[in-house]
Amino acid sequence: MLERAIVMLDFETTGLSPAMGDRITEVAALRIVGGEVVERYVSLVNCNARIPSFITGLTGITQDMVDNAPPAHRVVPELLDFIGSDALSAHNASFDEKFLLAETARLGLAARHQSLVCSLKLARRVFPRLPSYKLGQLSGQLGIRFRSAAHRAEADAEVAAQVLIHIGKHIGSTYGIAAVDPALLVSVNRLAAAKVHQFLLKQQP
Repeated sequence: MLERAIVMLDFETTGLSPAMGDRITEVAALRIVGGEVVERYVSLVNCNARIPSFITGLTGITQDMVDNAPPAHRVVPELLDFIGSDALSAHNASFDEKFLLAETARLGLAARHQSLVCSLKLARRVFPRLPSYKLGQLSGQLGIRFRSAAHRAEADAEVAAQVLIHIGKHIGSTYGIAAVDPALLVSVNRLAAAKVHQFLLKQQP
């Protein structure tokens, strides 16, 4: 299951919009192969940005922590090298990808991931009647527990990775599909929820 590598990404940030000047404060990237997390890249990030008090209250990330963290011009290239050309995933993936693209553009670099899979959209399509798709509530509904505090990059990425693995295993076992790969997940992402069942039936060997 998920034998082709896919990297689960999570950023903590100073706000919601890089276009409004918000920056990353922490990153976690977890490589999933064969239904397991096999490698990870985790770092706080110094973007010379002010950490709003509400962000510290939400994440526990303080100004002192980021001021003493590795600089963005070191972390971002390392992150890009870690991701390489593998497929990329995140929970609410458009949010994390826009920060990734903004930070790479600042340095004159380019991301090389081949595709983007949103675990939030996948959950909505594969489990269409759940009461919530926020990561904390969704993971609880699927029996997946946070091992450490939520709203830190590694903890959130770890749980999102387990959500993605759970979805991959569900698709594989329900529809008898041995190779649940990123391309299949991208296709499911693009469908309306009502069309997913028939689409997956057609993928059966």
